Amino acid sequence: MIPDKQNGRLIILAGPSCVGKSPLTRALARFHPELWKSLHPLVLYNSRSARPGEQDGIDYYFRTRGQIEVLKKEDQFVVMDVRGDLQALDLQELSVSLTKGNVFFEGNPFIGRVLLTHPALANTDRLSIFMSPLSRDEILFLKAAEYGISLPNLITDMMKRKLLRRTRKQKGELSARDLENIERRASSAYLELQDAHLYQYVIPNHDGEDSENWDAFYYPLSDARLALTAFVALLKGRIPSGIESWEEDLIP
Repeated sequence: MIPDKQNGRLIILAGPSCVGKSPLTRALARFHPELWKSLHPLVLYNSRSARPGEQDGIDYYFRTRGQIEVLKKEDQFVVMDVRGDLQALDLQELSVSLTKGNVFFEGNPFIGRVLLTHPALANTDRLSIFMSPLSRDEILFLKAAEYGISLPNLITDMMKRKLLRRTRKQKGELSARDLENIERRASSAYLELQDAHLYQYVIPNHDGEDSENWDAFYYPLSDARLALTAFVALLKGRIPSGIESWEEDLIP
């Protein structure tokens, strides 16, 4: 399904919900338009409703759950349950895009795993990057037995706080359904971090999507700036300082 001759590279940016992938992508488009224009975004199908500011066909192809269920019957689609939402990847659309140039995926590690391991993509040139809310050194510190810290619980609580702040900014008052969605996404973060070792590079970033460091001061500051600088360097073929590669057993 994927042609032998590809002119482009598949660039994968994945990480837990609210870790900062979306503001990083917006910052790339704003401050490095020449790089952004070289990337063709990979658009997935999604059964959830659009968030404020999202557009059909640009952020996702927003469809009903029933419509996406039907796609399971077609070989060109990979359909997955992602934190309660049904998402679908069109391998044929991806193959066509790769013949034209670089393709960029920004999203969850479940789809990221498919893009890294699907047999149809075995010969695809990739640049794979994972965004983590913790650095490798912090994880090793927190795992030390003498502290008695539950790493899964800590990561869940950390991401829950980020998700709560983001959703309040977007919606104000939260509904019971919003809270359930936040709980589901936060609880999934630890499991998703277990896939970080599959990626070539890990960018630690404490400034999640809820942080004002992305856009309150014109240019990203603090970890938001470091994440943007690292991402740009990797896109240009350089290995920046502060970038990490994780061993498989780092997140047990």
